Order: sequence, then structure tokens, then C-alpha cells
Amino acid sequence: MNNTRSAYEKIIKDLQGVGFSDYEAKTYLALLLTPNATAYEISKEAGIPKANCYSVLENLRKNGAVQAVSESPVKYVAVDPNRFFNQMVERTQLRCDELKESLNNLGHLPQEDIVWSLNDTDGVALHIEKMIASAKDTLRVKAADTTLAPYIPNLRKAAKRGVKVLIVLFGADTKPFELGPNCTVFLHEGNGIAVGISHRLIIMTRDYKEALVAEVGPDAYGSYTENKPIVTLADSLLRHEVYFAEIFSRFGSEIQQEFGPALVKLRDAYLPSEQARALRELLKTEPLASMARAPISA
Repeated sequence: MNNTRSAYEKIIKDLQGVGFSDYEAKTYLALLLTPNATAYEISKEAGIPKANCYSVLENLRKNGAVQAVSESPVKYVAVDPNRFFNQMVERTQLRCDELKESLNNLGHLPQEDIVWSLNDTDGVALHIEKMIASAKDTLRVKAADTTLAPYIPNLRKAAKRGVKVLIVLFGADTKPFELGPNCTVFLHEGNGIAVGISHRLIIMTRDYKEALVAEVGPDAYGSYTENKPIVTLADSLLRHEVYFAEIFSRFGSEIQQEFGPALVKLRDAYLPSEQARALRELLKTEPLASMARAPISA
């Protein structure tokens, strides 16, 4: 029962998200469940006042969501969702295209210096997909394996079309991300140990023109921009991660001898004291090889 109610409420919310009012969403859904119904029957099924039902039905009829199928008494049916929403997509796309042309004719509206916000999981995921799909030359990413795993098919397509994909990975295994000759993968600091909240973060740059920084998960949020100094900063950060990974691949054992596993001596000097203590305790209980998925402080 709770699952049914939850599904119903989600459908109502989604209908409102594409422009239906609360009463319109409930009425359209009621008609799908009880077709060929009168306004009185619809108001009972939808749980809305009968006095409001006629105006709601008229609005839905004008928008092409319902049709009257008899006159005495007047009965209504919902237009098939596939037909109605396909038409809505076509109308919306046409209107958006016309608006883009009209607004562009007003003159150049500077956008390059703006930092845009992403405020939910879907927004972050869609923009990551958009950046991968629009990359023409280079794509650089720093993220955890669990964060990047859903985008492996997208990244593979980018590499196949000639984009140079470079990944700095938090994780234990690079093999799932070795996507062909145009893709290079490095374990972060040579061992893939998750640092701080890096198991939830992603940094990505595209074609030296766009940068994204986001936290993924249930409360995902992030920012993206084409602001040149910020893009340069993000690209520089990713390049230095690669330099560090290359150095670790050659001199890793000597670096660890000098600075300790997970660079604990360096981090001990620069971390807040409580984070430094937490790292040292972790290193006492966890072998370095098993720490690839254990978050530590940056």
C-alpha cells in the first residue's frame, strides 16, 4: 500500500514538473485509471472539488491532455500518454528553438565568466554526461571508481571518437577504465587511496574550455564554468596529479621510505591535528594495499 501511494505521489510530482497544476495532475491520472468518466466521477476519483473539476478539464482539453467523447452526459478520456507527451516534447522543442533564436538576436549575452550551480543528483549526472558527449579533444577526470563506473560507456564512446581521456582514479583496479589507446588511467598517488571526501567528488575538464567540480550521492551538488582562470586552475590541478602519479610509478618505494605510507609524514605536518591522528590510527590497522577504498583526509 505504501509503495502504491509513493508511486502515485511521484507521478503527481513529475506531472507538476512538466507544467500540470496539482488538480490537473490528479485529474489526468484519474482519467487514465477510470476512462470514459463524467466530471462528477472524475472529481471523486481524483479527490478534487466538483466545482473545480470543470475548469480543470477544460484546461486539460485545451492543452491536448484529455478529450470529451460524449455530450449527454459529457464524458472524458485521457489522451494516451505516449501520444500526448511526444507532442509535448515536439512543441516544447520548437518553442525553445524559437526562443533561442529570438534571444540570440538581442545581442551577445556574456556567459563565459559565470559559474553555474548544479543542485541535485540528476543535474550533476546530466552535466557530466553532457561534458563527455561534447568533448572534442581532451577530457580529464579525477574521481573514485564508484563515481565513474556509471559513465564507462560514455567515456568509451568519447575515446573511440578520438578524445584523449585521462583519468586519475581513487580505487584499487584501473582495468575497467582502460578504454583503449586514447585513454590513460593513473591510480591517485600511485595507490588509489581515497583521500578526504574524494570517494564522493569528481573534477572534470573538457577541451581546456570547461571545468566541473561536484559532489555525488543522494545530496549531490556542484558547479561548472567556462571561466578561463578557473578552467586553467582545474586543468593545472589535474596535470599535477598526473605528474605526481608518474613520479610515484617510478620512485614510489623511495617516496614512501621518505614520507611514509600515504605520505603520512607530510600530511601529519599540514593536516589539522585530529585528522592527522585519524590517519595514523588507520595506518596502524590497515595495510596500505587494502586502503584503496578507505577515505583519509587530504
